Amino acid sequence: MTRIQSYHAHVYYDADTFEQARRLCEGAVARFGIQMGRMHQQPVGPHPDWSCQLTVPTPLIGDLLGWLTLHREGLIVFIHPVTGDELRDHRDRAIWLGEDRPLKLDQFY
Repeated sequence: MTRIQSYHAHVYYDADTFEQARRLCEGAVARFGIQMGRMHQQPVGPHPDWSCQLTVPTPLIGDLLGWLTLHREGLIVFIHPVTGDELRDHRDRAIWLGEDRPLKLDQFY
């Protein structure tokens, strides 16, 4: 059985929603004590939009998912498990809050 080591929640934004996304990510850090990555101002990795990664311990994912659902205020959030199989984690095991976006998965092949 595949083991989920943690989750990544990627908050997507643009120049107009940058500060809103920062507040959301910093709010998640303050509430859950999770790790926040950089606030990228260009697409990075497989992500089609600017994004910030939150690293979420497995036991907290349910609570964080509920909190993000109530507080994202229209921002798109892409969540995936971290199992060591990046292609399947991003392609087959995704959770989207808001509309899904086309990921650039060719780097995982």
